Amino acid sequence: MKFESKLVKATIKRRYKRFLADVILEDGVETTVHCPNTGSMKSCWQPGDTVYLADSSNPKRKYRYTWELSKTQQGFIGINTSRPNKIVYEAIKDKRIKRLEGYTLMRREVKYGKNSRIDILMEGGLNKPDCYIEIKNVTLWDKDSDTVQFPDAVTERGQKHLAELMEVVKSGQRAVLFYLINRPEGRVFQSASIDQKYADLLNQAVNVGVEVIAYRVKASLNEIVIDERVPVKINSF
Repeated sequence: MKFESKLVKATIKRRYKRFLADVILEDGVETTVHCPNTGSMKSCWQPGDTVYLADSSNPKRKYRYTWELSKTQQGFIGINTSRPNKIVYEAIKDKRIKRLEGYTLMRREVKYGKNSRIDILMEGGLNKPDCYIEIKNVTLWDKDSDTVQFPDAVTERGQKHLAELMEVVKSGQRAVLFYLINRPEGRVFQSASIDQKYADLLNQAVNVGVEVIAYRVKASLNEIVIDERVPVKINSF
């Protein structure tokens, strides 16, 4: 997934009201930008960190800039949660995910379950059931254990998705939970202790037959693409 235009460098001061952040641009101008992330964003930034913004160049837009990346010593963290679906879609299309090959039709945002939409539905596999893929953006890093974790806050929506994926498997179809590791650190993926119910449901989902895949991205100021597969540890607290 390539960025539509050159990203703008800035220094972050604070994030607030979930969707807003105050930054200082390189010319010293302070401005408020859109933060496209509903999570806690723990371990994703600190005041004074370097961040990179997408410039809409739209004078009619209330917030001209959108926060895309945070800079770390090891690389970049992808902040924009609207990006992962496209990143995974492109990777599957380019045959970079071996476990998800062999289908002739791939659709996005397809209705299923109870008033939900699956991120990607793959159909037309030879002697294969349809494959429902739910994608989660992972940015929480526990430095002490060097693990990347999901979620970074209690997520009733995520719990609902796990329940629905279990129903998909019970109906005879294939369900995949795809954790996109959107930062350079972390040797293993695991569920976060912050949401005990989610961790327990993930355990149940795996036991039922929901497949869990984790891949790290490689992010630059030009693009974000799928890179290496990350080991998954299923745990319950």
